[in-house]
Amino acid sequence: MASIMRPGLLRQACSPAASQRMLSTFAASSVKRSSPLAQQIRPAFERSSILKSTRVAAFHATRSQQILPAPPQRVVGTANDPTPVPPPSPSHGSYHWSFERAISAGLIPLCVAPFAAGSLNPVMDSILCALLVVHSHIGFEACIIDYFPKRRVPLLFNSANWALRIGTVLLGLSLYSFETNDVGITELVKRLWAA
Repeated sequence: MASIMRPGLLRQACSPAASQRMLSTFAASSVKRSSPLAQQIRPAFERSSILKSTRVAAFHATRSQQILPAPPQRVVGTANDPTPVPPPSPSHGSYHWSFERAISAGLIPLCVAPFAAGSLNPVMDSILCALLVVHSHIGFEACIIDYFPKRRVPLLFNSANWALRIGTVLLGLSLYSFETNDVGITELVKRLWAA
């Protein structure tokens, strides 16, 4: 019977509120309380074999506990203080946004051109590597800023930024070594594609 019921109906049937409704409906029905049917059904509703935690959990989509605890919080000032507005800075405003979009748009022709033209140019390959490194750095930096805000977790913010800087420098040096001492990125992709 349970296999042909919809899960939503099954959850509703298992809830304490639903069993109370069924009890009240059963009590108000024409079945006499002293009948053998009433004596069999009523105890089944009153002492349900379904655990209370299961009945309650059927209605919760999420757990009451968070996966990770909230980071430390602190309140600066009072409720009547205005929100501090950061000083305007074009380098962290529209120029920064335009620079990110220019790098993202510049990657498209640099990824297609070597394969469309059929020739490999080391200068174009080097520019592609440099833009990939800068694009990756900006993307990971945005993730750090979003998930580890400096005002809430300054130590984690600074350590994640330094780890990103070190990783970016190591990636740049390894790509430089790969470009000068080996075949380069576009040739590697071409060989992997043909393999």
